[in-house]
Amino acid sequence: MGKSQDLYKKAKTLIPGGTQLLSKRPEMFLPELWPSYYEKAKGCEVWDLDGNKYIDMITMGIGACILGYADDDVNNAVKAIIDKGGMSILNAPEEVELAEVLCSLHPWAGMVRYTRGGGEAMTVAVRIARARTKKDKVLFCGYHGWHDWYLSANLAEDNALDGHLLPGLAPRGVPRALQGSAYPFAYNDTKGFRELVEKYRNDIGVIVLEAIRNTEPEKDFINAIRDASRELGIVFVVDEITSGWRMNLGGAHLLYGMEPDIAVFAKAISNGFPMGAVIGKTAVMEAAQETFVSSTYWTERIGPTAALATIKKMRDKNVSQHLVDTGKKIQDGWKAAAEKNGLPVEISGIYPLGHFSFTDKEPLVLKTLFTQLMLEKGYLASTAFYASYAHKEDHVDGYLKAVEATFSFLAQEIKKGNPGKHLKGPVCHSGFKRLT
Repeated sequence: MGKSQDLYKKAKTLIPGGTQLLSKRPEMFLPELWPSYYEKAKGCEVWDLDGNKYIDMITMGIGACILGYADDDVNNAVKAIIDKGGMSILNAPEEVELAEVLCSLHPWAGMVRYTRGGGEAMTVAVRIARARTKKDKVLFCGYHGWHDWYLSANLAEDNALDGHLLPGLAPRGVPRALQGSAYPFAYNDTKGFRELVEKYRNDIGVIVLEAIRNTEPEKDFINAIRDASRELGIVFVVDEITSGWRMNLGGAHLLYGMEPDIAVFAKAISNGFPMGAVIGKTAVMEAAQETFVSSTYWTERIGPTAALATIKKMRDKNVSQHLVDTGKKIQDGWKAAAEKNGLPVEISGIYPLGHFSFTDKEPLVLKTLFTQLMLEKGYLASTAFYASYAHKEDHVDGYLKAVEATFSFLAQEIKKGNPGKHLKGPVCHSGFKRLT
């Protein structure tokens, strides 16, 4: 126990849920032992409040820092803008420059609106789409944030969102009048999607799809979405908040022949500085003028500046290829270590966003113990790895060596029948749980 753990105890008395982001809760990793707060972060290294240094081999700021923490090129661009003034009564010219860059990378798009986060960017996209079609119902696939339009799916069924990344999301506080306004479908479930379209065909205003997360899209699935949106005049929104920029410069939808009306970006677009972008076809985006979409801090200057610097570096350094190569080496290493030690694991995800899961009994016990043992070796690690440009060969090699040793220990303890006896704290959470 150290300063970070003590501060988190205090935080839970001052902040409902302890943190601002569920995915950063220590209970999601290693309850009572996770170094909850950082003093400094640079590259892929993080120092906690006690001065302990760790290598981040997990999600790099929940996927936001695609270049690495405190990247010099991005930081220098931001520092220059801060000295010139990050906010004014006048508008920042960088927002026009960024719009030109985004539309040049996505020739199908003609206009852009900005936010400063992913959840609100998705809400803006859905608002614009509904304004365009004048229809309320949303069919969606994937995880899309915390706003009412999305959580309303759980008003009808408590577990409607459980298959979309985070189980247990309660819709308390979401108006019950929104029940029946949003319906989930499973990725690559063409039959299920078509059944939903047929059932609600006259009332569907929006189709929302997370471009890719764990598996590649099947051609029939994408064609079904394209055909339905065209036939019924539905606005098709692709959520690239997590996938965007990692496999290519732009978004995964460009690789898979998706033809959206709107695409949404956040996270990696600005390497850790708050920024979100909603790009779309001109005729669709013009509907933003028929509703109210406006916020003061969407006009600040730092976000667009960081995004421009980040995109420039991603292009100049071919960052996407580095992420793919690094992620592939990690996934190959997981597989080799598991096979060598006879440890049953399942590996999934695109190379830059890899995941593995323990398939033996008590998977959460094994996940928690893996995290504990890797932390003792100097790694922030769990059952996911998001590649960044800061991850170099020595980081990957050292990590995989630690993984092999940890997998070996886990396999031995599974054979003995009680790996949980080595835990120094509670088992990690698997989804949303109220903290008491």
